[in-house]
Amino acid sequence: MDAASAVREAIGRATVYLDDQRWNDWLDLCADDFHYAIKSFSPEINYDMTYLQGSRRDMESLIKLLPKHNTDHSPLSRHTNVCTIDVDADGKNASAVSSVAVYQHLLDGTNSHVDSGESRLFLVGKYIDKFRIEEGRPIFVSREVRLQNRRLDKGSHWPI
Repeated sequence: MDAASAVREAIGRATVYLDDQRWNDWLDLCADDFHYAIKSFSPEINYDMTYLQGSRRDMESLIKLLPKHNTDHSPLSRHTNVCTIDVDADGKNASAVSSVAVYQHLLDGTNSHVDSGESRLFLVGKYIDKFRIEEGRPIFVSREVRLQNRRLDKGSHWPI
């Protein structure tokens, strides 16, 4: 498999693991020096807002604590479309930009304007990924989730 195809597959695999809440499998796709961030630009303050950011170690801690968080357990489905993949000439590094739409499948009717069992658009944005390619296998070095949304609902402290 060529490097671009391997990167595309890694992004797809990450999407499936996140959808299935297989957090540790997702982290296994990431380098030890992995960095993760969720950001959105605010035109009101003309500045980036950071919702979550951390190292692989920080993400491991977050994942261990997820069962203890007061969270909305409505599952999320990510629809990821890889837009661009750039592989360095030496084949050791790559970057990719993907568009992502995340849908939330509501389990309860606590939101007065939403019925239980309904699916709704939760957020829209882009994944900006950087990879190191080791023995033909792309490993995430960083992922920036660049949101179009600027307001996130409860339970949104999960990795997106």
